Amino acid sequence: MTLTDRLTRWRYHYVPDHLLGEILSKRWIDNAVPVLFLGLTLSVFGALIPGFFGADNMSNLLRQWGEFGLVVLALTIVMAAGGIDLSVGSTFALGNIAALALIGVADLPLPLVIAGTLACGALVGLINGVLVGYLRLRAFLTTLVTLIIVRALVDSILLSYAVPIAAAFPDSEPWFFMGEGSLWGTPFSVVVALIAAAGLHLVLTRTRAGWHVLAVGGSRRSAHNVGIPVRRVICLTYVASGTLAAGAGLLFASRLGAAGADIGVGMEIAALTAAVLGGNSLGGGRSSAAKAVIGSVIVMIMVNSLVRMGLTSGANSLLLGTVLLIAVAVDVRWMRNKHKFLSKVYVSPTWADLPVAPPTSAGSPYALNDRLAPVQSIGLGEIDGPEDVILDADDHIYVGNRIGDIIRFLAPDYTRQEVFAHVGGRPLGMAFDSNGGLVVCIGGMGLYRIDKDRSIHKLTDETRRSLFSVIDDSRLRLADDLDIAPDGRVFFSEATVRYEMHEWPVDCLESRGNGRIICYDPRDGSTRTVLKNLVFPNGICMCHDGQSFLFAETWACRISRYYYDGPKAGRTEVVIADLPGYPDNINRASDGRYWLALVGMRTPAFDLGLKMPGFRRRMVRRVAPDEWLFPNINTGCVLRFDEAGEVHETLWDRRGENHPMITSMREHKGHLYIGGISNNRVGRLPLPGADPDWTGMTSYWGQK
Repeated sequence: MTLTDRLTRWRYHYVPDHLLGEILSKRWIDNAVPVLFLGLTLSVFGALIPGFFGADNMSNLLRQWGEFGLVVLALTIVMAAGGIDLSVGSTFALGNIAALALIGVADLPLPLVIAGTLACGALVGLINGVLVGYLRLRAFLTTLVTLIIVRALVDSILLSYAVPIAAAFPDSEPWFFMGEGSLWGTPFSVVVALIAAAGLHLVLTRTRAGWHVLAVGGSRRSAHNVGIPVRRVICLTYVASGTLAAGAGLLFASRLGAAGADIGVGMEIAALTAAVLGGNSLGGGRSSAAKAVIGSVIVMIMVNSLVRMGLTSGANSLLLGTVLLIAVAVDVRWMRNKHKFLSKVYVSPTWADLPVAPPTSAGSPYALNDRLAPVQSIGLGEIDGPEDVILDADDHIYVGNRIGDIIRFLAPDYTRQEVFAHVGGRPLGMAFDSNGGLVVCIGGMGLYRIDKDRSIHKLTDETRRSLFSVIDDSRLRLADDLDIAPDGRVFFSEATVRYEMHEWPVDCLESRGNGRIICYDPRDGSTRTVLKNLVFPNGICMCHDGQSFLFAETWACRISRYYYDGPKAGRTEVVIADLPGYPDNINRASDGRYWLALVGMRTPAFDLGLKMPGFRRRMVRRVAPDEWLFPNINTGCVLRFDEAGEVHETLWDRRGENHPMITSMREHKGHLYIGGISNNRVGRLPLPGADPDWTGMTSYWGQK
């Protein structure tokens, strides 16, 4: 290894370039900038204003924030569905005067006061919802008109009832407690706002109604096409908005007990600034309660601090307008360029150096031949993408397809087929357990078992998250292949924790070691990671000693052995370090050896590119994905090897006519059955000299 290679290896080994892409891909990254801005705001005003962090100032700020936070949450709900509500300030004022009139003039009990006030806000929201949702009027103009009408209504009520309201003194302790009381040392209004924020968070993230709201905000046409009642959803968001805004006015009335023409004026601008500043999108579909809370705290601190510093109300408006303009510009630019920027930084190639590829010329154990030419085709044109193939005790063939079916070809002639089970995801590796249940790795879903009665059971779809991992590696993205130990434990590979099923070739561009091997124990239902940092781990096959298994690392072009039990437990040994191609599934052979599928062959250009991570990074950033340099996965080969790593025979299809891409093979009663994720058939090849009675089921579980 040259000095340049050594330095390049150290640089890409110790500098985690992929962390930037991982961080930017997280949902919480949208909250990072508002949180930083909140910290900056606290630092600046804390330094400029004496006693800023004092108990009295904090208590006053919290009580004001409780009311303002409810208004921001109200606006956030509408924005989540792709709308806007400029009437929240007027509705706030209506809630304030309605509450004062009901309790001071009408002398109603507090429960009726609360219900009546919220009903006023809900009515305003219903009017907005009907006009915008059902009559499909423009939200901006509609709520602007509502703002004017409701403000005129508030002024009319003031003219008639200002004196009685001012003279009234409600004799109700609960009424004053709402405005001035505390729960567990926290102002009552803050408790209400936090409960509302928690409720909104649960609705948006955990309920069907919340998913409908975000779907409508993301794309109303798409939401309508999938059956979501778009008009009703929009209408209900405005009803919820009006109710929360009126509730905020109710709390304001109980705290100050005053009614005036200027109450709520400009609040819609402050609330809109807070919602957008917190990271809620004006375009809809990207909103959360946490963003609303962060934004409302920032705006409340700025406005209150400017007042304490003696600046005029014009300065407040100027500051809010400037902040809103900047927030909108950042929101629009970030949403427009987020995915473009992320695509340039997420793929993070590292340095990799494969051993010299062995030759495939005459005299080599990998010598080219045409031994796959006599392969017979089963289900030609009737199956799409049989990645793995397996046979049961009755000689039936099982394969998966691209649309989530497991197809069973019925013995003895395999001319008839049926859908054995529909699993929904992409079936990949398969194995039979001791009870005849078919255990399947399903890409994007996890590990499942299909019993003989065709009932489907989820075994696991997550494992323990790594303690210091930026990547959320608890969810299984690409469960690939599996095998079952004598005690029933299932060891399966997850090829990559960074990419989804359809992106698996991109993992090769990184060659970073994003994969792992996981163990599911049916005895206690636990799932744990056994091996990490593997380079696209793929095929897994139990060794005959009952204490270890073989596994393939596709992009590393090697086969290794891991001991999970016995005196060598926890040890990993390399069996074949320099394969000429990319290994896939491994399965037992009748002579005690093992079959291995090579999904494609190495090329000098790509091997050289693995030692040039900078070149691959520039390629990803500057070249269209369909023109990237990918590994060759179009040449099929099957080889047989032993536990010492010696290759005993190879079977090639040099012209690529029968099986251009081979991902799996199974020996069964003197024949080799071949699958390929890009093929439209199952291959069947006679094996001269093979045991005509040997099956995988008896090799694992004996005679049943």
